[in-house]
Amino acid sequence: MFWTQPGDPDYDERRALFNAMIDKRPRLIAGCESAADVGEALQQARRGHLEVAVRAGGHSVAGMSTNTDGLVIDVRPMKRIEIDARARRAVVGAGATWAEFDAAAQQHGLATTGGRVSSTGVAGFTLGGGSGWLERSFGLACDNLLSVDLVTADGVEVHADQNNHPDLFWALHGGGGNFGVATAFEFALHPVGPVVQAGLLGWPTATRGAEIVRAYRDWAADSPEEMGSWLIMFTGPDEDFIPDHLKGVNLSVVAAMWRGDPDEGRDRMQPLRDLGPELDLMEPMPYVEFQSILDDVPGNRHYWSADYHADLPDPALDLFVSSAINAPSALAQQIFLPWGGAVGRVPDDATPMTQRSAAWVSHPFAVWENPADDKANIEWVRQFRSDIAPWTTGGVYLNFIGAEGHDRIRNAYGEAKYQRLVEVKTEYDPENKFRGNQNIAPMVSA
Repeated sequence: MFWTQPGDPDYDERRALFNAMIDKRPRLIAGCESAADVGEALQQARRGHLEVAVRAGGHSVAGMSTNTDGLVIDVRPMKRIEIDARARRAVVGAGATWAEFDAAAQQHGLATTGGRVSSTGVAGFTLGGGSGWLERSFGLACDNLLSVDLVTADGVEVHADQNNHPDLFWALHGGGGNFGVATAFEFALHPVGPVVQAGLLGWPTATRGAEIVRAYRDWAADSPEEMGSWLIMFTGPDEDFIPDHLKGVNLSVVAAMWRGDPDEGRDRMQPLRDLGPELDLMEPMPYVEFQSILDDVPGNRHYWSADYHADLPDPALDLFVSSAINAPSALAQQIFLPWGGAVGRVPDDATPMTQRSAAWVSHPFAVWENPADDKANIEWVRQFRSDIAPWTTGGVYLNFIGAEGHDRIRNAYGEAKYQRLVEVKTEYDPENKFRGNQNIAPMVSA
């Protein structure tokens, strides 16, 4: 284990998060290489009466993986990845990113549902549910969990699976980092790739957006489970892959991947090509390349939110288009994606997450550079949520949002499952030591 504190040469680098809005200064950062290191760090926090945060990929938009004047348990050194190709299983350290996990699994033509941004950490993504391109085929990342190793608030190392600590194992399927510090995950793997039909198709939003969002809605709703996709509206960047006439223009872009035979995937995507996209980056490509196609550089400012929808009628889609066109930042993204398939087949009581039968998820995604623009971009997200509210179900996927209040946390689980989570929290973290998350408070908090 190694310790980092203010004044050390690498302190600013180690405390930095993906979201540049978060600029907190922990008193200590514990670089943990093992479960024993985590236990030692927790003892140090208890001795020093320090608040604890747990950091893996650092993509929490609300900065829940750090704190001010507390202790950050940094699990990034735990990068063990073991692939059992015959059993189609993987054991992954809590510090691994999806880029690292995918690269190892794809050497055997295998994958599990992973993050759409490859620098996302495996740990927080999975504990929060785990929505990715493969979800309609294989369920969320948490649905592919076989076991989790973690260290509880009192320093005890626990192996949780269906037979050992089953209530805790249930809670780890979307209950976030409320119950301990995860140090390793065991996943089921599935045949994927290594080459898939995937990429981007785009049209100018101002002239084609209303048409494209309707066509995409109908196409995606009827697509087989092998198709993973979303529609994203953003401003064409000044990059070589963007035609000159689309640079600086708001685009309606379908990002899609067919996990089966690439030739069949090409045929499945033909209805979209028939719409005459002016940006066509759809082709056979390595799965790991598509997994990073939407990667964004750290250092920008971020504010996100999300909602579930049973349906997206035309007036709701018109809101997507107008919101995208009127975004205050050229870096902003307006996203909606279909659920269904394996996501919705999971029995309701199998995981803490509720409303898994939702047909659609909306995801306004504000990104900007200048702190002076904070208010305008945050308001853009909030205004969209207010406008789209008549077509929402009240449910939410917590990994897509920041700190939006306790009601949103309860809505993510529903009252009965929230109370069950409270019971698990009370057993494993009665003092609420792990509260740097979408927090579930124990029955009696110290």
